[in-house]
Amino acid sequence: MNAHFDYLLQLGDNTLILSQRLSEWCGHGPVLEQDIAMTNIALDLLGQTRMLLTYAGEVEGQGRSEDDLAYFRDAHQFRNVLLVEQPNEDWAYTIVRQFFFDAFNYFNYQALLKSRDERLAAIAEKSLKEVTYHLRYSSEWVVRLGDGTETSREKMQAAVNDLWMFTGELTTPGEVDRLMAEAGIAPDLLTIKPLWETKVSTILDEATLKKPENDWMQSGGKSGRHTEHLGYMLAEMQHLQRTYPGNEW
Repeated sequence: MNAHFDYLLQLGDNTLILSQRLSEWCGHGPVLEQDIAMTNIALDLLGQTRMLLTYAGEVEGQGRSEDDLAYFRDAHQFRNVLLVEQPNEDWAYTIVRQFFFDAFNYFNYQALLKSRDERLAAIAEKSLKEVTYHLRYSSEWVVRLGDGTETSREKMQAAVNDLWMFTGELTTPGEVDRLMAEAGIAPDLLTIKPLWETKVSTILDEATLKKPENDWMQSGGKSGRHTEHLGYMLAEMQHLQRTYPGNEW
């Protein structure tokens, strides 16, 4: 096992799959401003993906490019957490999913600034300004909708309840996470967990939303065990490259 390569895949796959999900809002946002905002956040995440997957290909040493890793792997070869592959459903689900991930991504990238891997630390430094904005954006929308109308609050609470079981995987260390933390390349996710919990609790309280009491968590994404949603997404995302390999615009 090449833990360094697998860890970079985890980071890059998280942002790639979430970027693809957000891009589905392009032309379908609730209002024009938020349509554009979602598209811009998707592009930010895609930019992070390109840096991470390019580096992953170099670490692997088999000549695979960022495009090869994005378009020519099957679902079981992806290492993203299950949260980011969940369907948009509606605006509430999109915002809650984004907020849960943004809170993790912010603290994780902050910690990666101290990574012994100078290339990874540089990627984190370059991305942190965008990630900070993402967290502010999604946090504000959670509060706006949670503490808004009765209908908006009901939709937000339903999204929180349904997506909660996918949040544990964010801060639960897998074998790759542990190996990289021991090597000083990745942070110990157990040190990020209380930071994530505090941020999430603060925003949910402000939004008058209840944190679910169910502690059972779904996992498997980091080891390639995904929900059915990822396969359908990849079929759409990878279609052109698989039909016309190497084709460029």
